[in-house]
Amino acid sequence: MSGRILAVESSCDETAVAVVERGRRIVTGIVASQVALHAETGGIVPEVAARAHLRWMIPVLDEACARADIADWSDLDAIAVTNGPGLAGSLLVGITMASTLAWVHGLPLVPVNHLEGHIYAAWLLDAEEPERPAPEFPVVALVVSGGHTFLVEMRDHLTYRLLGQTVDDAAGEAFDKVGRLLGLPYPGGPSIMRAAAGATRRDRRFPRAWLGDTDDFSFSGLKTAARRAVSAELGGPDGGPIEPDGSLLPEPVVAELAWAFQDSVVDVLATKTLGAAERCDARTIVIGGGVAANTVLRQRIADAAASRGIAVAVPRPGLCTDNAAMIGAAGWHRFNAGERAGRDLDARPSLKLAV
Repeated sequence: MSGRILAVESSCDETAVAVVERGRRIVTGIVASQVALHAETGGIVPEVAARAHLRWMIPVLDEACARADIADWSDLDAIAVTNGPGLAGSLLVGITMASTLAWVHGLPLVPVNHLEGHIYAAWLLDAEEPERPAPEFPVVALVVSGGHTFLVEMRDHLTYRLLGQTVDDAAGEAFDKVGRLLGLPYPGGPSIMRAAAGATRRDRRFPRAWLGDTDDFSFSGLKTAARRAVSAELGGPDGGPIEPDGSLLPEPVVAELAWAFQDSVVDVLATKTLGAAERCDARTIVIGGGVAANTVLRQRIADAAASRGIAVAVPRPGLCTDNAAMIGAAGWHRFNAGERAGRDLDARPSLKLAV
């Protein structure tokens, strides 16, 4: 076996193909982003996303194969592809291409849960990166993205016990909505982080939804609090206009509100993750998903975990957002476990990781 898997990811708005060696080393990873395409609408339009995948899938595949110097398909052991969760139309583009390639070249097809990929991104090494230890079990993993926010315990590879999840909105979705309220560019996560860094006044406080002693999350009330704060600053009737427009706010006020919102989200995510890790006697905390690129969240968890003797494994920011290398990492373990998909592999938009 060559130990190489070609992986395909198209669950949402990133068209990605990667080649990964033994679930660890990235040989190459190509991503065609649709961020600029969806910026005008301030969010992802599913049909537009699916059409963009159709446009970019073959060019991305060709570039990945060229960079990995794949002269013969026998250089690969398998093809891994995301089959859920995600947008049905987007998923089908990647599945169709991966299934066709596997059939034509006689390669095993391995289905991968997108959320599992975000966790296994923490195992990845870049092409020239020095070796470092893999995350040590037991692991508590926080996956926090635009569509998902949850905590799981892993006692070994491919084993998951759900500890807690959002009861309403995902943290990344809240970042996008509040970013729009503040008049900041899409996507909201990076924009809020940049704005918050410029805050000179840091005494505002937004609410935290602790939800008792559970490991669950809630961010809908926080979005409401942000909306009311923007309205109050604009001074309209009943505290502000029906549709508050953050672009009318002075830049220092936007920075203050961005800081207060981010502080609330990070406080809840970090506190619950650290609490779960201690209860599970975790040796490692893994953080994955787009919001894991937030430097304040990364630092907050890293500092607190270090004082408790718990290691933290977080992918570099480019591997926190959707990419195919993470699918290759998870796909390698699924491949070695004997998992194979037939030619009837279908998209599963609501696929769960753990229940």
